[in-house]
Amino acid sequence: MKTLDNLALALLLTASFAQADTLLPAKKHKCCVEAEAAAQPLSDKSIYQSDSEWTTDTGKVEKLQVLGGRPQVVVMFFASCEYACPVLVHDLKKIEAELPENLRGKVGFTLVSFDSERDTVAALAGFRKQHELDPKDWTLLRGKSDDVLELSALLGVKFKKDARSQFAHSNLITVLNAKGEIVKQISGLQQDPALAIEALKKLFPEATVAGF
Repeated sequence: MKTLDNLALALLLTASFAQADTLLPAKKHKCCVEAEAAAQPLSDKSIYQSDSEWTTDTGKVEKLQVLGGRPQVVVMFFASCEYACPVLVHDLKKIEAELPENLRGKVGFTLVSFDSERDTVAALAGFRKQHELDPKDWTLLRGKSDDVLELSALLGVKFKKDARSQFAHSNLITVLNAKGEIVKQISGLQQDPALAIEALKKLFPEATVAGF
């Protein structure tokens, strides 16, 4: 009889635990939480709302949303530029180098060409190699003329091709938050990297608390 009583008690406890599991919310895995965060709707201020398609220097076709999830420092350029664009890239590398150590790898750097004719996949790949741009943190994109015009309008970048097939263009560095919203723009060459870094630090409240 005692054995039967113990068995009945065990069955009762098992049923109780099973019922409790159905009442408690299911525990979500980290990957599921991240997927839900990424699926959150974009604001009307996000440049990632665009449906334009871009090709990377490896030939992969992507939409701008692929840049989401971490802040980005963005410059529009062209690979055969003789003066301003190499300086802009140098300015971005200075920003990257002077980021607080705990933010390195948490910020992306994106170069978008407005020379749709000459900046082929191979040309961008050569530019990456020439300037030693780490593919882990640097994205190079080319797109169709209409998509380039749309993005340049969203960023406020002006450009015009001259008789020498060079481009007169804005020298503009744009800082985007993780949702693709503009939080800072810096005009001109060889500007103080602290201007961009201060804007980036504000996007990481935990880093500010840590004293960086």
